[in-house]
Amino acid sequence: MSTAGPFGSAGDWSVPGAAQRSGLLDLLGVAAVLLDADGRIVLWSPQAEELFGYTAQEALGEFAGRLLVHEQHLDLVIRLFTEVMGTGRSWAGAFPVRHKDGSTRLVEFRNMRLLDDRGDFYALGIATDEAVLRQVERDVALSTRLVSQSPIGLAVLDTDLRYLAVNPALERINGVPAEAHIGRSVREVLPFLEVDAIEAALRQVLASGRPLVDEYTVGRTPADPDHDHAWSVSYYRLEDPGGRVLGVAGLLVDVTDRHRAATEAARARRRLAMIAEGSARIGTTLEVDRTARELADVAVPELADVAAVDILDSVLADRRPTTPGDRHAVFRALAVKAAYPTEAVRAADPPGHFASYGPDRLVTQCVRTGRPVLVPHVDERDLSRIARDPEAAALLARAGIHTYLTTPLIARGEVLGALGLTRARNPLPFDEDDLTLAGELADRAAVCIDNARLYQSLRNTAVTLQRSLLPDRPPQQPGLEIATRYQPAETTSEVGGDWFDVIPLLQDKTALVVGDVMGSGINAATAMGRLRTATSTLADLDIPPTEVLHHIDKITTGLEQYATCAYVVYDPHRAECHIAVAGHLPPVLIRTGKPPELLDLPTGVPLGVGGVPFEATTFSLCPGDQLVLYTDGLVETRHHAIDERLDLLLHLLGIPDPTLEDTCDRLLDALRDPDDHDDVAVLIARPRP
Repeated sequence: MSTAGPFGSAGDWSVPGAAQRSGLLDLLGVAAVLLDADGRIVLWSPQAEELFGYTAQEALGEFAGRLLVHEQHLDLVIRLFTEVMGTGRSWAGAFPVRHKDGSTRLVEFRNMRLLDDRGDFYALGIATDEAVLRQVERDVALSTRLVSQSPIGLAVLDTDLRYLAVNPALERINGVPAEAHIGRSVREVLPFLEVDAIEAALRQVLASGRPLVDEYTVGRTPADPDHDHAWSVSYYRLEDPGGRVLGVAGLLVDVTDRHRAATEAARARRRLAMIAEGSARIGTTLEVDRTARELADVAVPELADVAAVDILDSVLADRRPTTPGDRHAVFRALAVKAAYPTEAVRAADPPGHFASYGPDRLVTQCVRTGRPVLVPHVDERDLSRIARDPEAAALLARAGIHTYLTTPLIARGEVLGALGLTRARNPLPFDEDDLTLAGELADRAAVCIDNARLYQSLRNTAVTLQRSLLPDRPPQQPGLEIATRYQPAETTSEVGGDWFDVIPLLQDKTALVVGDVMGSGINAATAMGRLRTATSTLADLDIPPTEVLHHIDKITTGLEQYATCAYVVYDPHRAECHIAVAGHLPPVLIRTGKPPELLDLPTGVPLGVGGVPFEATTFSLCPGDQLVLYTDGLVETRHHAIDERLDLLLHLLGIPDPTLEDTCDRLLDALRDPDDHDDVAVLIARPRP
């Protein structure tokens, strides 16, 4: 029996060296069988052996009907074969076939007539297992429906990253029809997106085979060119069953709503963080200018590119607030802060400068109405209403200012000034959330600024009262050179309790007094004034220092106050001093040619305790010697031991100065700190030859 046919000898048709390919036909296991005009098998593929169980040697030359068909179906098969060979019309359908093992299998057939070059007819049968075919059909139908009807965008790209297919959802998402995708790259179809990052991710998946899942990207497409959208994108490498790389598939889900919700949540967290930061950083001192700078520092760069804080001149001057009928508003600039070098800073008023803004200016309207002003998109007309003059408006335009917000600084019902914010590099316009946040920060700063302003007013009053109660210039006594200093505390209202006095007595004597009323503020200053007056009056009686302190002790007890005091009477004719101390730090004695020393004196109890006698001490004070009296504010700090500070005082006094005035200044410079919370009085006396 010949196994030859019109297509050559039966056997293996594979070409040596050809690439091994696999795909849908291999998945289906499609078998090919060729019959001659008599119905004998002349060609038998390896897949036919797998499908029917017979080897090529067993099948070739046999009548196909007798080999594969049950007896009851043989007539039908012969009739169908005759019809195909006679008419040339193909036949397709499922037919029960007898397997070599005796079982019956339902096989899907496609039969057709073939004609060779000699004019002979053959019948080609293509067959596959009907169950496998139906499974593949279901999978294909499901995939097709899922792809076409899914709201998830899907794209298939080849190994050159050119579109092979897109589904309708991706057409809608991209705003580009399917035919405009095919054969083109992502860069050509969607140039608005971050194409470099997308293509890099696709190449990574193609090279590694590892999928990228749930990668986020944000951008705009022709479907909605005016708004940003967010997508979750996943990429998978496509391979055939044999492992050959076909390309890459991309799944794209629009997560704009989720992205916006996450963005809003993040903004809310940032707002809360800014408010918390503002609470911690704004108002760390009772200084108006520093509080304004702290407000600007918090606002930039998180909220604005440039921030300016301006306060009404009438507020700083403690005048009656400007009435709504006034046309202009006069501001003093307190702070300007920029996130980067920009001409917008030159358009703002420099800190410390005063500027008048007309009634048409937005900042004037803000402080007049007590309401914020928001301009999401600034145009040329808006710039002229933001800037103080045309030159400043031009600077704002060149800086690229595109959005503006100003909110009033209101404390205790009074408008103090305004916080002005602008953006240039930040592309987002100010919105209502920004307005709310700016208002929160401004309210916090306004209270702190008002507290600082009120404190400064009270402190100025106390300092003025204090200085008015101290001698303007100590009298120069015969044979005695004197230098004095008074310095109030810098950082708190603790002012008003320290004093010094130089009182001329009979017989060329001089009373030297330094005291410190415990407490602070106007009450302490008032008590100090009464004690100084009483001391001066008692000194005129020419009574001993112990008696003076005894009477002052009674007065202090009546005032329900406590004070310390060092009272010295210098007699130039005897070159000696008589001193009594009431709870005060020991004076320093500097004898000519010797190191400074603290006088060893009975300390005594503070004034106001009552009923405890005071003791007097006498020591010599020769020409050229120096006696240094001081209050505790000169040496006491919160961070150093008192002995350490007294040693430092002695060291400083051991360095000679040209004049006593120089010594006073050097002591204050070396021992005082801007953060000291106590005032200080110093008195230095030196007998002349």
